[in-house]
Amino acid sequence: MEPDHSRSAPKPSSLRWQILRRALRRRPSNPENSSEEIILDKVSRRTRNGFNLIPWHVVNEGGEDSDSVPKRDACFCYSIPLPNAPKLLLRQRWEDCLDLNDFEVCNRYDIDNTGLVCQWPSEDVLAYYSMSHLGRFRSKRVIELGSGYGLAGFVIAMVTEASEVVISDGNPQVVDYIQHNIDANSASFGSTKVKSVILHWDQLQVSDISGTFDVIVASDCTFFKEFHEGLARTIRCLLKENGPSEAILFSPKRGDSLEKFLVEVKDSGLHFTITETYDTEIWRRHNKFVNGDPSWPNYDSDHCYPLLVSITR
Repeated sequence: MEPDHSRSAPKPSSLRWQILRRALRRRPSNPENSSEEIILDKVSRRTRNGFNLIPWHVVNEGGEDSDSVPKRDACFCYSIPLPNAPKLLLRQRWEDCLDLNDFEVCNRYDIDNTGLVCQWPSEDVLAYYSMSHLGRFRSKRVIELGSGYGLAGFVIAMVTEASEVVISDGNPQVVDYIQHNIDANSASFGSTKVKSVILHWDQLQVSDISGTFDVIVASDCTFFKEFHEGLARTIRCLLKENGPSEAILFSPKRGDSLEKFLVEVKDSGLHFTITETYDTEIWRRHNKFVNGDPSWPNYDSDHCYPLLVSITR
């Protein structure tokens, strides 16, 4: 008699509901069933460590001052791999720690909550690329779009000697975390001015900052196709008009999502180039995951490996 796989193997839709249930818990805990955790990993291409280019560890549960910080938060210490680089302390949510209020905020502002969920792998790549190309940011005015917790923006602010770094997101909850982390790391920015901004890509005008940035950076921002037009328009609006300026984006293909975004970029009158192999260390780690390294289960180039997209006027 053939085994009844319908009973032993949950459907992907059922597993995704389990992921949502886990995300809605106030605080992640040890899995009720370790085999359940293994099965859930098979439906998600995310991983806690990602490319692990900027090493980190948890300083303490509950953040810098556990008596005054919500239990859903923790303080993550990032060690920037450059000589004499300061430690970067970021208060973040525990991974997958969302509540119903988060979804209410998303509905109110017509935004997504991906910036609260975790530090996404392309952000790690953008941060590493930035510290490996200091000259592209030195003395420049820089803005990070859709930053989430802003790892790349903070790395740029700490080590590149940029004149100003603006770290932006459309979710006001995320921007509250960014501002807290700016205050916590202010002694490590040197002469670089750093500030947070709530920025929605559907804004037709961003009057006080339009046409003023030498460099725009963003990572993993092309997944939602409904935001493509707004993102392309925002990039065009923010790029400096006089003199050279550039947007540096890191995004996986994710089916036709990146391709469709680049159509909007072209329709906006901007120019772009795509680079697949842009850093030997990142490429080495990519190939390691492709060949089945167990630290990133279910790694897939199309969904996980970020391409470098350069956009200019």
